Amino acid sequence: MHKIAVMGDRDSILGFKAVGFDIYPASGKEEASELLTSLAEKGYALIYITEDLAAVIPDEISRYRSSYFPAIIPIPGTKGSLGIGMRAVKENIEKAVGADIFSEEE
Repeated sequence: MHKIAVMGDRDSILGFKAVGFDIYPASGKEEASELLTSLAEKGYALIYITEDLAAVIPDEISRYRSSYFPAIIPIPGTKGSLGIGMRAVKENIEKAVGADIFSEEE
């Protein structure tokens, strides 16, 4: 079975512990960067990261974009969504399909 981690501010990630995910509270660019690298090296297949934290380490996250593992998925934190997760999904769909299928133009 693959390991799943969740990283972000404590209030946003605490509930994930109830479903069996490993949680890693983090704040700040340096701490988040080191934690992400550590989790990837420990073999986590899926890493959820709050959008607030993902916003401060975009370069570190992009290093893993072309690899199968870990998959890094931005999730909204307690402050709500910043749109980072949806933007990433949209970009991946555009790359796979070759067009913006979410476009509102007709």
